Amino acid sequence: MSNYRSQINTYQQGRQPQTSSSSFSSEELPGRRRPSNSTQGASSGPIQVTGRQPVVFVIYYSMYGHIERMAMEVCAGVEAAGCECRMFQVAETLSSDVLNKMHAAEKNRQVPIIKVEQLAEADGIIFGMPTRFGSAPAQMRALFDQCGGHWRSNALIGKPAGVFFSTGSLGGGQETTALTAVTFFTHLGMIFVPLGYKNKSLQNLDEAHGGSPYGSGTLAGDGSRQPTRLELQLAQTQGNEFGKVVIKLTR
Repeated sequence: MSNYRSQINTYQQGRQPQTSSSSFSSEELPGRRRPSNSTQGASSGPIQVTGRQPVVFVIYYSMYGHIERMAMEVCAGVEAAGCECRMFQVAETLSSDVLNKMHAAEKNRQVPIIKVEQLAEADGIIFGMPTRFGSAPAQMRALFDQCGGHWRSNALIGKPAGVFFSTGSLGGGQETTALTAVTFFTHLGMIFVPLGYKNKSLQNLDEAHGGSPYGSGTLAGDGSRQPTRLELQLAQTQGNEFGKVVIKLTR
């Protein structure tokens, strides 16, 4: 069983996943649902991998659970492509007192905190983050700021990188949040892999949804809105297409 599946199975036993108003059936919960094989879904079948299985890290920060929920679907897509997926979260920088006043959700203790030296172990990394005034939040930036050693040693050069995000509204940073992360990727020599328009649901105008060609996304509103089926599908697509790129680059 993969690292990701172990984390999700443990997560399901001790914590109720957050779902949208269009709730999933039990077969569709993380760890149980099968990635879609339709042209609109995430997977068109895994690439045959010979030799070592590529490893993708999904590293996220989630204050209210939206990004954590998206991360699960990104991981499902990565694994459907034929990669091993390992999920991490970044360290919290706010005090428990501040978090309580902000009514932040309890952290998932089954997902380990990433250490900066571990980044070099991945064949590709996808970062998930909520926006903070249209850019990456301080918690994610704190990880970025620790990468001076990787910058000096060129440890991350050539590694694929992607990003997914959560904002309060359509105009809250569905593109700028990703763009602020791209500057980090560029200085470290990483290869930015965007979502693009492989999944045509991104162009759906029948409902409000997150996501942009830069990456999958969700709209949190006041916090009560949870990722929708469409947004979770886009997250799977991103993970799947990213995984395919990683496999091609590690052959």
